[in-house]
Amino acid sequence: MDEAAGRQWRSTIAAAQAGDRHALDELVEGWLPLVYNVVGRALNGHADVDDVVQETMLRAVDNLGSLRDPDSFRSWLVAIAMRQIRDRARRRQPVQLDESAAREATDFAELTVLRLQLEGQRREVAEAVRWLDDEDRQLLSLWWLEVAGELTRRELAAAAGISRQHAAVRVQRVKERLETARGIVRALDGACPDLRELTARWNGRPDSVWRKRLARHIRGCGYCGDTHEAVVPAERLLVGIALVPIPVGFTLSLALGGKTAVAATATATATSVGWSAKVMAALTQPAVAVTAGATIVAGGAYVVTQTPDVPPPRAAAPTAASTARPPSSTPSVTPTATPASSLSPSPSATKKVDLYGTVVDAVDQAPDPNTEPAALPRRPESGITSTGGAKAVMQHRGENVTLSGQGYLLVRWQIAPHDRPGGLTMPTWTGLKGKIFHVASGGGRRMDDVIGDGSDRGYVTGMGGPDIGYTVLPDGTQQMWQNEYFYLDGTVTLNQNERGASYGLTVMPSSWGKVTEDVRYGPPQGAIRYGLVRDNGKDTAPVPQYVTRETPADPATVAQRSRV
Repeated sequence: MDEAAGRQWRSTIAAAQAGDRHALDELVEGWLPLVYNVVGRALNGHADVDDVVQETMLRAVDNLGSLRDPDSFRSWLVAIAMRQIRDRARRRQPVQLDESAAREATDFAELTVLRLQLEGQRREVAEAVRWLDDEDRQLLSLWWLEVAGELTRRELAAAAGISRQHAAVRVQRVKERLETARGIVRALDGACPDLRELTARWNGRPDSVWRKRLARHIRGCGYCGDTHEAVVPAERLLVGIALVPIPVGFTLSLALGGKTAVAATATATATSVGWSAKVMAALTQPAVAVTAGATIVAGGAYVVTQTPDVPPPRAAAPTAASTARPPSSTPSVTPTATPASSLSPSPSATKKVDLYGTVVDAVDQAPDPNTEPAALPRRPESGITSTGGAKAVMQHRGENVTLSGQGYLLVRWQIAPHDRPGGLTMPTWTGLKGKIFHVASGGGRRMDDVIGDGSDRGYVTGMGGPDIGYTVLPDGTQQMWQNEYFYLDGTVTLNQNERGASYGLTVMPSSWGKVTEDVRYGPPQGAIRYGLVRDNGKDTAPVPQYVTRETPADPATVAQRSRV
């Protein structure tokens, strides 16, 4: 904090202690982002974050008169936050949360990646936090802010309630464990066959048992142990990194018996945070002072309505021969080659009703490779969070990832007929709340595109070849492209239903810009064609096949033409 900002905060603190209600509002508003980041990182975005932040600010305001040295306000405030975090840990009962409760929590590592747009090794550090134990994560929340220039080592030690010498030892241990966790993140992002076999029974959720198993594997594996690039120390990566902005819809209400009450929400466009009052005020605007005991509910909510009683269009019935022959570049059901035909509502939908969910993309022909795609309509983006992290890889039946928010996402296909050919059981979308659209297809090729003539051991193609066997889609299933893009406004779970033919899915948040770049310019290697834009920008845009609002016991049973 520079001297001018320090003087301003000391003046504000003194005024608040003297009973200035406006100064107290300003104090709470200005330091809320710091508390939110400390608690969010320590609890890894658990659903209790809001409650702990609320309790911290209540206690800080209530005890502000006991603070003798305004210069120690920051360490004093963070120390209160750490005590609330530890109190919460002591109060927690050792019971297993059910799956729905676990999914309500938002991973703070994922928020860091999304809101600060981290890339490369900075993204790797954020993802590695998931592998730390609670105690290490608590100290890391302070060290992260120290390295980012928001706390001093003296303030870190005071907040943790330990000496500076002890803090140095504990920070070093956390750094070592963080580096181990970074190695795990890199290895899981690789293609080591031994690691894939090792993780076959892993549920995808980081824990101490799997951390030890994976760390042991990496130490003895030449493939996973080779980083292929210089590893930058975490502290160098975190220098100058901003605080994660407070989420839109975050609500803080303080009932203080006539002292003050502040409700603050963050703007969605805030990208950096400094400690000057001016920047803090910009981050937390609008801030509203309200009467004691009042509660402000910020942000919005999804309103889900019943879909009209209109049947979805049906694809033409496949012929018997189509079920016996291997896939080719010509699908068994062929409407027009342009995606626009699949966007037309059925004749029975001509009355004035909400058409969402009545249009499902039909099986289509591959467009001409040199046909440029239409412009991709731009839908609002506030960010997508994923229970699988920034890059969820699903290789086995039963794996799933729940996605929430408003924005674009990528599902990248990897079909492996050389591993196991046969009939492919499609992935399914279940538990939809809100809306999801199939907006574009890219990656430079469809999975039935043939690359090469097959003379060098089979056709180098997603669907297979004569000497390695074919992957066969269910009748009426739309042919996948290498990259399939979707737009989500709500929550949905994507399930890997592998049974028969072998395949894998990589699921990650994307953006309008990335989708546009893929479909219009294509990826570098292996590109055969331009991508295809499916979105018309309206509610009549296609929705994915195999999608439902239900949560069936076996996700693979979702009907192909689901009503949503």
